[in-house]
Parts: sequence; C-alpha cells; structure tokens
Amino acid sequence: DGAGYRLLAQQAATLDAINPQVAARLLSAFENAARLVGPRRAAAHAALRELDGRLASRDGRDLLQRLLAALAA
Repeated sequence: DGAGYRLLAQQAATLDAINPQVAARLLSAFENAARLVGPRRAAAHAALRELDGRLASRDGRDLLQRLLAALAA
C-alpha cells in the first residue's frame, strides 16, 4: 500500500532540518525505484511528490528532483 515509502519520505523530511547529509542518504534508497513497476513504482513516486517543497537543504532538493525525473520517465 506504499506505507513504507511514505514513512521513508516523512523521515527524510524530518531529518533534512536536523542533518541534511543523513536525509540525502536516506533518500538515496529511492534511487532504485525507477526499476519498480506498477503500483510499487506509483507508490514510490507519490511519496516523493509529497516531499516536493518540504526539503530545506539544497542537496536534498537536488536529489529529490533527480529522483522525481527518473520516476516520471
């Protein structure tokens, strides 16, 4: 149901304010999401879209944009 993806994204948003490097490392777990198919890919994409605009760090925002672009392709 995508609960794990949402949890990971929420924790990344929380950590971004405290330690942006750890948050970016956590978001890197989504790098393989482009290989997913069907509902899993859609759930990962939805979790990342919810993060859009919530990350304060430049590195986090850059990584998020790359991940969203990879999942949209």
